[in-house]
Amino acid sequence: MKTYLAIAAALALAPMATADVTYSKEIARLYQAKCQGCHRAGDIGPFALDSYQAAITWGEDIQRVVREKLMPPWKPVDAHGKFKNDFSLTDEERETILAWYRAEAPEGDPADLPEPTPETGEWQLGEPDAVIQLPEMYKVPRRKDIYRCFVVPTGFEEDVWIKSVQVVPGNRQVVHHVILYLDETNRSTELDARDEEPGYECFGGPGDGVEVGLSTMLGGWVPGTRAGMLPEGVGLLVPKGARVIVQMHYFPAGKEHSDQTKIGLYLAKSTETLTRRLVFAPLVNRTFRIPAGAREHQVSATYPILPGLTGQVYLVVPHMHLLGKKIQVTRTNSFSRVNDTLIKIDDWDFNWQGFYAFQEPMKLNIFDNLRVQCTFDNSAENPRNPSNPLKDVRWGEGTEDEMCLSFIGLSFDNPSVVDIFKLQRHNQRR
Repeated sequence: MKTYLAIAAALALAPMATADVTYSKEIARLYQAKCQGCHRAGDIGPFALDSYQAAITWGEDIQRVVREKLMPPWKPVDAHGKFKNDFSLTDEERETILAWYRAEAPEGDPADLPEPTPETGEWQLGEPDAVIQLPEMYKVPRRKDIYRCFVVPTGFEEDVWIKSVQVVPGNRQVVHHVILYLDETNRSTELDARDEEPGYECFGGPGDGVEVGLSTMLGGWVPGTRAGMLPEGVGLLVPKGARVIVQMHYFPAGKEHSDQTKIGLYLAKSTETLTRRLVFAPLVNRTFRIPAGAREHQVSATYPILPGLTGQVYLVVPHMHLLGKKIQVTRTNSFSRVNDTLIKIDDWDFNWQGFYAFQEPMKLNIFDNLRVQCTFDNSAENPRNPSNPLKDVRWGEGTEDEMCLSFIGLSFDNPSVVDIFKLQRHNQRR
């Protein structure tokens, strides 16, 4: 009886696991929807998975990573937040792929192939409306961690609203992360002028004296980031004359490299009515200590939503380093008894991070508390632990330090009068 039930369960999980499954009909569509975001020419995937021949050539590797659930590298746990561009595979889809290979991978009729996805090259959303980049090629020194800020004029002669930002690292081998800040003053230019090298040192922020607030962050990049458009009516504001500070964190690990990162900006169309300004709020704990040898050390931070600051959350950006094991962001409210999970990741991997955009924005209410909880593994059993011998680890900007951080992309219901005026001015140009 048990054997019969086991066979029945296997069949239920694999209704498509038959010889009728072909590359042209089913597998090509699966690879197109779940794999080609990275596995395409010029992107992060080590090979393009856009043809029957590629599926056969890399078949052994594909079967292994699909079976072990290493690929696709979608990290959020199901049922804890619903996100756009979810490229995870269901159990049924995994079994369909594996069964197809077991059936000797029939190609099928090429006439059944789906239309190929448009070629976008390095730009995931197509050609940007504007491209800015580091002023010149930067020779990255042979040190472990380098924070360098580069000042890039936008050249915009009026306020501009942005719908998406894509950072294209010039050298992925050494770029640890990128954060984009806006500077409406001359402070970043002064810091740049004082430094003989391109840019200026900016360990821990955009530089001494540069204003930092909710509205000064434009976006960024971490390994695994995919670009996406903001919802209708929502935009990032780049004020007239503002400069973009590109904070580069390099980790060359003792080797000389060079880099010239660039940024694509996708502008709001004049026909779009903008009603909300996106800002980034940091959920962060900077005072923790992870004891040497600790396998399940927890750290948390809370961001309270004060009276008058209701709004909507559009995306969440969790971040840890090499000791990270788990991270989750929650929303609680002791008055309304709300207890929601925005995102939960149980197998953190520094190499696969993201700006996770919700399918539907989440409402923020008075007295809501946003909370990030991080779990770290500082033991010898953690294969990513960079310390030998083991040592206590604290918050820090270096790769071998740690962070417990999540940016929250949100808009408030009651923006300042300046924001309202600038939104109206954009909409009047329709």
